[in-house]
Amino acid sequence: MKKTQLYLLAFVVSAIGLSWAWYKWQVLQFPLSPREEVEVWSIEARLEFQGNGGPNKVRLQLPARGAGETPGFAVIDERLISRGYSEQMTKPKGAEGRQVEWVIRRASGRQVLYYRANVVRDTADVIESGEPKLREPPTLTEAQQAAIDTIFEDVKEQSADIATFTREFVREFIAEDPRDEARALLDGINTSEDRAQFMARALAIRGIPARVLHGLSLGESKAFQSLQPFLQVHNGSNWLSINIDTAEEGLPENFFLWTRSPRDLLVVESDRRPKIEFSVQRNLADAVAIATRRTEVRSENLVKYSLMGLPVEMQSVYRILLTVPIGAFVMLILRNLIGIKTFGTFMPVLIALAFRETKLLSGVILFTLMVSLGLLARFYLERLRLLLVPRLTSVLILVILLMSLVSVLAHQLDIPVGLSIALFPMVIMTMTIERMSIAWDERGPGTAIKEGIGSMIVACIAYLAMTYPPLEHLVFVFPELLLVLLGITLLLGRYSGYRLTELFRFRALAREREAAMAKGAVPPGGTGGNP
Repeated sequence: MKKTQLYLLAFVVSAIGLSWAWYKWQVLQFPLSPREEVEVWSIEARLEFQGNGGPNKVRLQLPARGAGETPGFAVIDERLISRGYSEQMTKPKGAEGRQVEWVIRRASGRQVLYYRANVVRDTADVIESGEPKLREPPTLTEAQQAAIDTIFEDVKEQSADIATFTREFVREFIAEDPRDEARALLDGINTSEDRAQFMARALAIRGIPARVLHGLSLGESKAFQSLQPFLQVHNGSNWLSINIDTAEEGLPENFFLWTRSPRDLLVVESDRRPKIEFSVQRNLADAVAIATRRTEVRSENLVKYSLMGLPVEMQSVYRILLTVPIGAFVMLILRNLIGIKTFGTFMPVLIALAFRETKLLSGVILFTLMVSLGLLARFYLERLRLLLVPRLTSVLILVILLMSLVSVLAHQLDIPVGLSIALFPMVIMTMTIERMSIAWDERGPGTAIKEGIGSMIVACIAYLAMTYPPLEHLVFVFPELLLVLLGITLLLGRYSGYRLTELFRFRALAREREAAMAKGAVPPGGTGGNP
């Protein structure tokens, strides 16, 4: 394969991994830090009314759960609490928003119902549902019609577009000392809700589509809140929000949209004056769990076909398995670039996995002890001239017996960490002893000890990398980053230059050459031989 193809392949797999990781970080809002927490608001709506002893039906408008339908926030969980009532959440045809309907055959006396929702921040693009429609104009007397025409003409002179026209129109009704025309129009209108609905209908006289939305301010924990109405007008391309108390444009910070529905917020058939109160509780929760739940609300398949959709037990397994490529990459760097010699290719990584159970210091001590005892047994078996398979089987049996002996002694000495020796891969331990004994016989004790120490060094460094919490978090939450690791590995796969240890080995030769060149014995660029 040409180098161009290799570079292209490495670039493509790295770009795919980085792109998907960026999407999960920026759009799905999965955290880069393992202990990051996010704000979660628990909103409770408490309904109280009187039952008349007969059948009763209660309807409450609910916040939307679709992505982008509640600007800046998302509902990740909701519950209904009612005793004896049947419950059904529906989305009325031809109307915005959702509603819940409670129904009971008989209800008498004081009745209390609850709706609870957990809300988190969301960066999904805002979706403006529904075409702008003109509200039905209010029914006005002749005097009121003259008054509103006067206000409209004055407001027109002081405005330049629909946004400024609406702001000036709202100011007419919130002034500390409204003029007589505004007083005439506000006659019988006592609440902010009634004022907002009147202004939305009045703007229809001028052909301006308007609606009223309701929401809550999600700041610190607060009880006994009520929904705050806002006026929205359509300027031909977008909906603009106007605060009916201050005439300011835009929604306040941390504003949670409850509903845009033109229907009444709460309807109780048995009670014309029901009470509804809202309370907000602010909490902190694990960012990964919240991001998973938020993503599930957006698209169930994004979580269903990911590691987050696995059972908790399987997730724990993959939290460990996904760190193995990190250990293998560390081994690649230490072997191919540094030049540390080891027994086998992936044996140090498997030893590092075993260190996860014994911890580093205890694991090194136990590993050294087991290999030393195993080597003594292996040298004795060598004298018996056994074939390879029987010899390996014998060493395996002895390794297990040694494990049992060390565990029993550790227990009697009240050293519980020693019991973790049983978690070492027995076959890997056996093969390590076999490899070390063969190297001892073929290349001498110096080489065998050097490769054994190299394997231990690589295993220790790999263990530190594999158990580093930020890395564990990244490879589990963003497993696509392993594609970036694959791209780097592909590039390193064609490296055939000097290793760091080889530079130190040949340093003496370089010094001799420099000395010879200084004396003139070797011409620059020459080999020192005869022409």
